[in-house]
Amino acid sequence: MDTIWFPDLSQCEGSKYKALVDAIRDAIANDQLKEGDKLPPVRELGWKLKVTPGTVARAYTCLTTDGFLKAEVGRGTFVAALGSQKIVPIQPFTPEEWPDEINLLSPLLPDVGQSEAIRDAYLKMAEMLPDETMIRYPSTQRERPARQAVMNWIARLPLGMFDVDDIVLTYGGQSAILSIFQTVLKGATPIVFAEDLTYSGFRHAAQLVRADVVSIACDSEGLLPDALEKACQQHAGQILCTSPEMHNPTAQRTNLTRRKEIAEIARNYDLQIMEDNCYSMSDTDLPSYRALLPKLTWYVSSLSKVFSPSLRIGYVVAPTGRAGDLRRTTQYSHFGIAKPVADLATLLLNSGKVDEIKTKMLGVLRARIKVAVNILGGFDLKWHEDAPFLWLSLPRGWRAASFCRAAEKEGLLVRSADDFALIDGRAPHAIRISVNAHISLACYDDAMVRLRRILLNPPDQIEI
Repeated sequence: MDTIWFPDLSQCEGSKYKALVDAIRDAIANDQLKEGDKLPPVRELGWKLKVTPGTVARAYTCLTTDGFLKAEVGRGTFVAALGSQKIVPIQPFTPEEWPDEINLLSPLLPDVGQSEAIRDAYLKMAEMLPDETMIRYPSTQRERPARQAVMNWIARLPLGMFDVDDIVLTYGGQSAILSIFQTVLKGATPIVFAEDLTYSGFRHAAQLVRADVVSIACDSEGLLPDALEKACQQHAGQILCTSPEMHNPTAQRTNLTRRKEIAEIARNYDLQIMEDNCYSMSDTDLPSYRALLPKLTWYVSSLSKVFSPSLRIGYVVAPTGRAGDLRRTTQYSHFGIAKPVADLATLLLNSGKVDEIKTKMLGVLRARIKVAVNILGGFDLKWHEDAPFLWLSLPRGWRAASFCRAAEKEGLLVRSADDFALIDGRAPHAIRISVNAHISLACYDDAMVRLRRILLNPPDQIEI
């Protein structure tokens, strides 16, 4: 039977989720709710209690798991039969562990020692003897120790021949992208090539320099060589933006054969390449475009995705002989990297803590990727254990926009494929699900379960 029962949570000072669980359990124990009584719909109860639908859904899920409630597809949620309850104490989750809104839009890294490492570096910086550089503008020579630290850190990567003078420091990866565009692009309306689904920062940087972006079709191995060559024949493209090692948003990796084909086309058309490797968390056994085309490739990365995005420390390994051009652009833009930032980067990289922290971080990320794959693996899911996000092609009945709205109503924020398509491009019905390591593993597990439930229940009506 239906019930008009609504709890009073107005005096609740802690977690609304836990308070609702306690209220329903108490109502069942006191016979306010009896076997077979129907609970209010999620959205109705959420509106009544002034909480998100996701909070109500989590409470219902917990009580269903423990046997106090039962859910019937198409009918609703009901009080379960007496005796079906499990004698399991409710865990006292804090509001931070079970937030009303779970952010799966962008990867949120765990703190596995970064804060302490940064604090220790600050303390060492405070103990440094002051010298005349403290009151001078930054310069190429003064930031050399930071560039040397970067060089030592990436020396094991297959980037081809380079030295410390080929490295240019920037304020994060996005600053590097914009600076490269400002250095490379010529003409009133320059042309940039990019994958048909790609990191939106390429598009935003292109807009700032008034460049047009032409999309290049891809398959499961990355850029299609035929599509790139056709674009080169039809457009005067000056630079190709690509992420062969860890593609954002699909987590795909370009194989060696495809890399060589793309490199040959770029060489034939004198096409420069911007190789974005910001999301790669582990070393690679494949040569980069910088190794295959050392005179045409700008290799971009940063400490944001592997250590902390708050630092805004990025770097570029420039093509042979082009570092001076890029360094001139950065000097004209912001007079170089501030000394405290450069000193901080030097201390962190030379300490060896960045690699230690990256290893710990990978352990946390892999655990969450495993959870997501175990729960969502029955769908068309693309993932890599070292990528902090997953790419999900939506099942029939769902469109990306409507799915994102449905997820948001349940307190889950995911990113639509539309966010990665170019302005005139067509996006598939897909979403990117990012790892959130600011919440507990149990909470992340629950978020994936709720995403799965939404996926299995597409809307009946057709969007027109």
